[in-house]
Amino acid sequence: MAVLSLLERLDWTGKKVLPLMTHEGSGLGSAERTLRSVCSGATVARGLAVHGAETAGRESEIAAWAKKNG
Repeated sequence: MAVLSLLERLDWTGKKVLPLMTHEGSGLGSAERTLRSVCSGATVARGLAVHGAETAGRESEIAAWAKKNG
């Protein structure tokens, strides 16, 4: 919860949040919804979930997603 507490204290006005999550089967879970609630004033883009074991082979996909959504 320490990270959420920090996120709640920051000024997100006019900022954009790109939720990139690595996982081992849970996907994004409720991360997008949680980020929308704690990053007040930010625009939260549609997230990208990457299976942790496949992260090393997906750099170009992740970079394209960030460029498209950033």
